[in-house]
Amino acid sequence: MIGLKASMIRFAVSLFTVCVLAFQVNAEHSEDDVPRTAIVSAFSPELVILRDALMEPVTVSLNGVEFHQGKLDERDVVLFLSGIGTVNAAMTVQLALDHFDIEHVVFSGIAGGVDPALGIGDVVIADRWGQYLEVVMARPSAEGWAKPPFFEYPFANFGMIFPRAVSVQRAGSDEPETRFWFPVDQSLLTAARRALADLELTPCTKGQDCLDRLPRILIGGAGVSGSAFVDNAEFRAYVFETFNARVLDMESAAVAHVAYANEVPFIAVRSLSDLAGGEPDENGIRVFFGLAAQNAATAVRAILQEIP
Repeated sequence: MIGLKASMIRFAVSLFTVCVLAFQVNAEHSEDDVPRTAIVSAFSPELVILRDALMEPVTVSLNGVEFHQGKLDERDVVLFLSGIGTVNAAMTVQLALDHFDIEHVVFSGIAGGVDPALGIGDVVIADRWGQYLEVVMARPSAEGWAKPPFFEYPFANFGMIFPRAVSVQRAGSDEPETRFWFPVDQSLLTAARRALADLELTPCTKGQDCLDRLPRILIGGAGVSGSAFVDNAEFRAYVFETFNARVLDMESAAVAHVAYANEVPFIAVRSLSDLAGGEPDENGIRVFFGLAAQNAATAVRAILQEIP
């Protein structure tokens, strides 16, 4: 009899444990049906600026990623970190699209400036994004570089590196589409132009390291992304000349790719923390990271108020 009671107790404990685990799994994968704007950042300090202003916050964990739901300037939003790099960004944004009712995707963060006309602290909102490190690395030959003939090569090379287009599958398409540029949503660009026409950005860090001019806001032009931190003046010049790019980062084009595949409006707000190797001495990111993140967040909050 004692053995039977012990077995029944063990069975009850096991059943209770299974129920608890089932509840935890369901809680972590609960669906959210409130239409929201997704605001994405790569680094925690970028996201904290916006998260601290969140009203009615609720945090949900999915696959170890924390999603912060609530209201930001009266708009329903979900804030989360993409992680650094194109793969992390694509993975986490798709995760958000699968579990939340996302109306728009807005990326807020820092970047490297490649347009010589721009300076640290400036905010760039590109109208298209491309993945410049989707490449073929060619082998040398007597004629120069031997490139595989089954790819298209729409851009000039940097040594053995030949950029190429990528393939994307969309609902309703019989086969993948090949493209390099992924467009930013026109209605979000219009909202940005309205919101940022008279916006003032900060020229000084919290430590009072100040720029020698007021930061500017530029809307339009190209941005490129790839999973590399660029701190090389020669490569910076190549990126500007080849892609006519204003800005270079590690996530935006991947998020634009995912948004395009899911037919969700996308925009990225990137503030320059450095010049990708264009500084005369050392990379400026250590000094101006916080200033750039703050200026990007300020621009994002202004845009939110103008999104239809």
